[in-house]
Amino acid sequence: MADPILSEILDGDALSLGAAARLLPAYRGAGTARQSTVWRWVNQGHRRGGRVVKLEAARLGGRWLTSKAAIARFMAALTSTDTAAGADATTAGRPRTPAARKKASDAASRRLAEMGA
Repeated sequence: MADPILSEILDGDALSLGAAARLLPAYRGAGTARQSTVWRWVNQGHRRGGRVVKLEAARLGGRWLTSKAAIARFMAALTSTDTAAGADATTAGRPRTPAARKKASDAASRRLAEMGA
């Protein structure tokens, strides 16, 4: 079986999205995460460093299932190495506007001209 989430679910590590939410702390305050939050991670994912990371899940009948291992992979993907190395995570990989790209290109052209290239 190529997809690890399917084998994890079939091996007995299946969690409904509600059960997965109950394993995670609430974003604010006491309590646990909401099932809708976990569904959003499956359906839309979460942006990180210019890419979208999605929580792996599989549909069985009318419900979605995930696993503890899939949650761990999702967390690991969101916890990138640039954060661990001390880089500023708020600006890492943020897409630039066309004006910012032009300004950076013009500055690079001036530096090249000053170097005689």
